[in-house]
Amino acid sequence: MVQRIVTAARLLLVNEGYDRFATNRVAAAAGISPGSLYQYFPDKQAILDVVIDQYWEDLATQIELSLSDRIDEFSPANARAVIDALLTALESDPALLRVLLEELPRSRVLVQYRTMQRRIRDLAATLMVLHGQVTDRAAAQVKAWVMVVAIENLAIHWVLDQTEISRDELLDEAVALTAAYLDTAPQG
Repeated sequence: MVQRIVTAARLLLVNEGYDRFATNRVAAAAGISPGSLYQYFPDKQAILDVVIDQYWEDLATQIELSLSDRIDEFSPANARAVIDALLTALESDPALLRVLLEELPRSRVLVQYRTMQRRIRDLAATLMVLHGQVTDRAAAQVKAWVMVVAIENLAIHWVLDQTEISRDELLDEAVALTAAYLDTAPQG
């Protein structure tokens, strides 16, 4: 029942936007009474929190899996595959991504968003140290933060802005950016 409510809430957010998001509308979309909904969620914010948590958790998991699958080597080909996995994850539900980033108050998504970023950044920093790109863990965290924020923003804008840049062009540029940054950034 909880997942049924969350799925209905997600669809409602995508189809009608945050301004029309209300518990009665979620209950109707889920095919249940408002009273039944309140047995599982005390208010619309609680439902929204689960939708947000699930979205960022799914995204982080997909990227972590892609990074973990490439733990043996730190290479441009592997960077491309991870960035491609990020694009694929973001493309899986661009309408919800747009609602989360453009319609919801920033404070509603910030904690979950930063948690997702931190997970990816920590794994990227670990890989940099593991493969000798950076020798100092603190410096690796800084470099990982810069790379994750830069690449993530490029990917998000590419998905949401629907630019004329092809996927391959974006991947080429993002890999070049990453490689140049790691090759020229001072080592820790």
